[in-house]
Amino acid sequence: MTTMARTSTGLAYPDRFYAAASYAGLDGSLNSNNNDVSSRFSNEVALILYALYQQATIGPCDVPKPSSWNPVEQSKWKSWQQLGNMATTEAMRLFVKILEEEDPGWYSRASNFVLEPTIDVQMNHYSNFEPITENGNSFAETKTITAENGSLVQTQDKDVISEGLGSVVIYDTWISPPITGQNPKARYQHGAAVLQEKMYIYGGNHNGRYLGDLHVLDFRSWTWSKVGTKAVESPSPVNIAPCAGHSLIPWGNKLLSIAGHMKDPSETIQVKAFDPQTGTWSMLKTYGKPPVSRGGQSVNLVGTTLVIFGGQGANRTLLNDLYILDLETMTWDEIDVAGVAPSPRSDHAAAVHAERYLLVFGGSSHATFFNDLHVLDLQTMEWSKPAQLGELPTPRAGHAGVTIGENWFIAGGGDNKSGVSKTIVLNMSSFVWSVVTSVEGTVPLASEGLSLVVGSLMGDDILVSFGGYNGRYNSEVNILNPSCKLNLQSNITEAPSAAHNVTNTTRDLRSEFEIEQGKIREIVMDNVDSKPTISECEKTNERIIATLKVEKQELESSLSGEKLQSLQLKQQLLEAETRNAELYKELQSVRGQLGTEQSRCFKLEVEVAELRQKLQTMETLEKELELLQRQKAASEQAALNAKQRQGASGVWGWLAGNPPEYTAIDNHA
Repeated sequence: MTTMARTSTGLAYPDRFYAAASYAGLDGSLNSNNNDVSSRFSNEVALILYALYQQATIGPCDVPKPSSWNPVEQSKWKSWQQLGNMATTEAMRLFVKILEEEDPGWYSRASNFVLEPTIDVQMNHYSNFEPITENGNSFAETKTITAENGSLVQTQDKDVISEGLGSVVIYDTWISPPITGQNPKARYQHGAAVLQEKMYIYGGNHNGRYLGDLHVLDFRSWTWSKVGTKAVESPSPVNIAPCAGHSLIPWGNKLLSIAGHMKDPSETIQVKAFDPQTGTWSMLKTYGKPPVSRGGQSVNLVGTTLVIFGGQGANRTLLNDLYILDLETMTWDEIDVAGVAPSPRSDHAAAVHAERYLLVFGGSSHATFFNDLHVLDLQTMEWSKPAQLGELPTPRAGHAGVTIGENWFIAGGGDNKSGVSKTIVLNMSSFVWSVVTSVEGTVPLASEGLSLVVGSLMGDDILVSFGGYNGRYNSEVNILNPSCKLNLQSNITEAPSAAHNVTNTTRDLRSEFEIEQGKIREIVMDNVDSKPTISECEKTNERIIATLKVEKQELESSLSGEKLQSLQLKQQLLEAETRNAELYKELQSVRGQLGTEQSRCFKLEVEVAELRQKLQTMETLEKELELLQRQKAASEQAALNAKQRQGASGVWGWLAGNPPEYTAIDNHA
């Protein structure tokens, strides 16, 4: 339910401008002789005040040039005409600024007859900035952004004024811009991408139901519209199923949707393409071995290839594999990497730096949330884990990140207990973390599963968030203009340079006009109020310097500890060298003893060899002896047999009539 609150503020620009004009004596008449102005200010200041007043109340000069016989009117016309198409609000701001410089005390004197206005502020999550229209131009009020539960989130005091949404040019603060059209259904785990100055939102999850709708937010008009889509006509029907946890990547003039959880998941990752010109979806055919289906992965475009890491499979299996899809050949390639890869995880964030390094931060397993940082060199395909500096982020998953230059901005995420309120930035060259801003309360920026893209506002790169879940599903759009997005140097070894670069990148957007020989010169100025204020970037500088001082003290303390430890190590090294010398002497002695023992062993081996040879000789002799004994036994047996035969032959010979002498002779023979 929308409620109204009464907020007392300082004078808004129209009231402050008219108070200043009244104080200066300008009545708004085209034929005014401006006597009060001329009497209070120099001719040059009077001319520029007149011109700015005319520009603010009437608009660009379109009246004919006065006749040359009236030099005063001609000078006034020329001053007004040279302002060109300057916006009404800018003319008001410059009028007040110049008056403050010429008469610093005007506001206190004018306040005696100028009433403080009371502004109605709508409160519904982040209050929309409802521009005030004056002469066809718009500018923003000063108002307080309040969360739904009534807690104060941030008070915005606009010190930068321009037309339309450009009025919301404040830095390092999340705001909700004025948007028309029907918001998409609240969701999280959707895909978001920017194509041709339009943010496309596809799919997502709401109450456990996967979505398949497509919406577009035009950054030029800040208008939502729903895109009617259809599948491309083909012989075989194409089923574009609702999904969540997918990745939406712009490629040429099309959008690619990669992977994601579905009600009936496929076995492998699907790659779908949407053509905004025809409003059709098509399923792209790929080659090679595709990865298994998954959701919560990271997908990054590097040149003409997509780098896919991690995620959660259809069976809730956590992954840490790495695949590359060549978009020119539509061929998958699984990459074997060196080094220690990140542990399996999903709902992490990944970014590419210098077209060479893939950075992976955070994510979760089934029970653990991570805040580690890993870097993959895409040339050597080797993982490393650099040391993180600065204010280290808390563990989280479901966060979103985008890069601007060498800075990686990360918002949202959580740990299933609470959402992360801090928007952080990592310098991808020095690996130093910094806090950009923080929100309070249960707000969409402290959500899991939100999306974050880079949009454009008044030539500036801005962060645009949508959706998320933090106890309820969100469909709000919020934007943040980082003040130090280009040259933010967080390197603790270059603190003075860092502060200088941060200051240089801040655009104060202030203007001062001086008239010299009929020409108007625009000079950059800072505040629009009479009271000096500190710019957002100066506050950022102070925070960085304070952080650097703390880190310097920590480093000095750490250095002292390292020096003490170094002395201890030197003493231990000296003792180790002494001990090493003693051990070397012992080693030499042992080596000598070992040589003696080796000589003895050699002699023993020779003796053993000789004994073995003798043993073999003895075995031979034993065999010969055994043979001789057998021969002897055989001879004795033969003799015995002969004897027996001799006795027998004597008897038979005698019986046969042979003489005994022959028998004896025969036996002896």
